[in-house]
Amino acid sequence: MIFRILAALLVLALIAGSFWLGGEQREPTSTTTVESSSVDLGYSARNAVLVETGTDGLPVYTLNAEIVRQHPSDGVAFEQVQMTFRDAAGQTWKGRADQGELATDTGKVDLRGNVHVDGVLPGSSQMADLSTETLSIDTHEDIITTPDPVVVNEPGRQLKAKGLLAALKENHLVLESNVRGTFTP
Repeated sequence: MIFRILAALLVLALIAGSFWLGGEQREPTSTTTVESSSVDLGYSARNAVLVETGTDGLPVYTLNAEIVRQHPSDGVAFEQVQMTFRDAAGQTWKGRADQGELATDTGKVDLRGNVHVDGVLPGSSQMADLSTETLSIDTHEDIITTPDPVVVNEPGRQLKAKGLLAALKENHLVLESNVRGTFTP
């Protein structure tokens, strides 16, 4: 019995000693406070898809890009972008460009560099291919514009103009002066 009491006291002494010695060897720990930043650093992604849906739940536009970069309060920039959007009449348009930008909360997409857009132009019933260097697409107002020279190709027809304004909602197409070629919607 005495042996059991001595063994229990020895175990208690070892436990108390380890706490006592362990407490002395500890260095005080410092606390680090992490403050949240109010600065939005943006984001970046590769092979990304950006979709805006309308009130009906269907996509208004879809942007596929090799590289997407969002800069706070500066919009979103794209490289090697492909875009699909539908106008108020439900017509689907497809475009591609080397670069693009989406302005914050506007629905306005600016494409530049080897821009090609396919869709049915106002007053026409056939698909047309628009090619230019820059093109603005306002997906909320259904307006396509460019101040740059543009080539419009429809089956059997080609039109070259200094610029273009296509108001898709109003079914209205305006081409800048110096129009060359034949085009009758």
